[in-house]
Amino acid sequence: MATMVSTRPISKTSPGGGPKIPGPNGNGSKRHGGFRDPESQANRYRIGMWVGLASVAMMFTSLSSAYIVRSASANDWVTLPMPKVLLASTALIIGSSVTIEIARRKLKAALSGPYTKWLLITVLLGAGFVVAQVMAWRQLAGQGIYVASNPHSSFFYLLTGAHAVHLFGGLLGLTFLWLRSRRLLTEEVPIAKRKAATDAVSIYWHFMDALWIYLFLLLFLWR
Repeated sequence: MATMVSTRPISKTSPGGGPKIPGPNGNGSKRHGGFRDPESQANRYRIGMWVGLASVAMMFTSLSSAYIVRSASANDWVTLPMPKVLLASTALIIGSSVTIEIARRKLKAALSGPYTKWLLITVLLGAGFVVAQVMAWRQLAGQGIYVASNPHSSFFYLLTGAHAVHLFGGLLGLTFLWLRSRRLLTEEVPIAKRKAATDAVSIYWHFMDALWIYLFLLLFLWR
């Protein structure tokens, strides 16, 4: 008696024992599921940036707390004259926060040309801020005010220097975005990946902007 062989395809099962549901690409996996989902990738970029900024915020919170305690208890505290160039640097960084937001919106609208242009403007404004900070330090040094001159000058150089170092990291991120935006003219890069990177850098840059305004008010209006 011949054995009858069934031609019915054997259904594959998932590790849990149930039937495996074919994905969009027909092989049972999700092309855009989990960590491959563009939106999930963008969220990971943003969350990672916020986690990193939390540590930066804690560091500056500790430094500013020490500044407040020291300024309230020191008999040798000498208030620094504010270099006027700091007003220009403040205007530059506020303007750069506006331009990076414009660039982000241009990318969201798929306008690559204007996106590249506004990124470049942001880089130039950020570089101008750093130059203005260096000029402020040189002005104070020209007046004989150095790191060890008095407690206020020590905190001024420490806080503004730490901010400048972190801002330089933001400038590197902006420069990377700008260089990659120019490469996009000849190479195809997923739009979701571009948006995720731009969102992460813009979050960092807005944080640096808000941090500088806080430090400026602390250093010159607290006492």
